[in-house]
Amino acid sequence: MELRKNAKQKLLKQVPLFARCSGAELEAIGKIADELDFKEGKELAREGAAGREFFVIVTGTAEVTRGKKKLRTLSDGDFFGEISLITKLPRTASVTTVSPTRALVITDRAFRRMLDQSPAIQRKVLEALGERLERTP
Repeated sequence: MELRKNAKQKLLKQVPLFARCSGAELEAIGKIADELDFKEGKELAREGAAGREFFVIVTGTAEVTRGKKKLRTLSDGDFFGEISLITKLPRTASVTTVSPTRALVITDRAFRRMLDQSPAIQRKVLEALGERLERTP
C-alpha cells in the first residue's frame, strides 16, 4: 500500500535534513522519493561502500552494524544515508533488514538534480547537515 502524498510529506518532515522545508518543498522531495519493499535479510548499505541512496523506513526494521558489532535497530520513521549521499564519503556502517521493510529511497542523482533546481532546498539541507556534523563526535 503506497503512502499518500500528505503521509509522505509528514514522514519526510521528521527527517532533520528536511525539517526546515516548506510544504511545497517537501512535496518536491516526495516526488523524487521512490517507495520500495525489501525482504528480510536485504543489505541496504555496506560499510565502506559508496553511498548512492538515502533511506527513510516507512515500516519494518533494519539492523545497523559496524564490523561485527550491532550499533542499533532502525524502525518506522528512522532514516540513514544522508551524510554519505551529500559528502560522497563511504558508508560508516552496514544496514540490513531484519523484517520485511518498506522504505522511501532517494537516489544521489535525483537528490543532486533537485538541489541544483532548488537553491532554497539546497540551503536548508546544507544548514541541517552542518548542524548534524557539528554534533557528531
